[in-house]
Amino acid sequence: MSTGLTIGEFAALTHLSIRTLRHYHETGVLEPASVDPFTGYRHYSPDQIPPAQVIHRLRQLDLPLPEIKAILATDDADRRAELIAGHLSRLESELDRTRAAVVALQRLLHPDTEALAIELRLVPERTVAAVSATVRREDVNAWYDAAMRDLDAAVHPGMRHRPPAGRYANELFTEGTGEVMVFYPVHGIDSVLGTTGRVELTSLPAIELAVAVHSGNHDAITETYGRVGQWVVDHALVVAGPVHETYLVGPRDTDAETQWRTEIGWPIFRIG
Repeated sequence: MSTGLTIGEFAALTHLSIRTLRHYHETGVLEPASVDPFTGYRHYSPDQIPPAQVIHRLRQLDLPLPEIKAILATDDADRRAELIAGHLSRLESELDRTRAAVVALQRLLHPDTEALAIELRLVPERTVAAVSATVRREDVNAWYDAAMRDLDAAVHPGMRHRPPAGRYANELFTEGTGEVMVFYPVHGIDSVLGTTGRVELTSLPAIELAVAVHSGNHDAITETYGRVGQWVVDHALVVAGPVHETYLVGPRDTDAETQWRTEIGWPIFRIG
């Protein structure tokens, strides 16, 4: 009587290696139809070929094994579609990051020879409505979005002196965790509508900045940072404190990335 397909025969039919089939058995993703209790030989049935082919295709998309196991285990078509769509969305995001990295690398290999306009600006002492915290670098974007919601709720648009801005401690970039503050410069204490928990009125001291404008999305903002930093070094100016960003136009204003403008302010101390 036939015991089914041997693991070698099944591997040939499904284009999955014997080693991979053994791993799928161990992880419970694809268990053999039977295992000989004396020899330990695995045997598969012909009706396991379609799910094996599905697994093969999903692994080509780098779908993690636990998610593949969940897809095969459910009879809910909507749930299967949800799991696959979620992974495809992650792949698209990763592809966008890869494309952005390629564009950034091409710019580094073929740098723009046009001089970056840099302004020395003395920013006077100012009152700001701010939210601040110690944040991990990978959490900055989500934290920023939540902090800005609090600021928007607390500060009337007519009382905002300038667009929103942020201060980022050097440790955020060097150590991966650092102090972050986002704020609106405001006209005074009456600018804040009410208590929102995290929003505080505070005074920022006067500071001198080397300021440049980064155009477009933030994928290549590190290049602008690098050019500003090089300018600071070339002009014998010493860095002294957290970097500033002012969001003149951003995703909260328009979806058109080509219109985004971010001021980068590098604190300086002039020598001589």
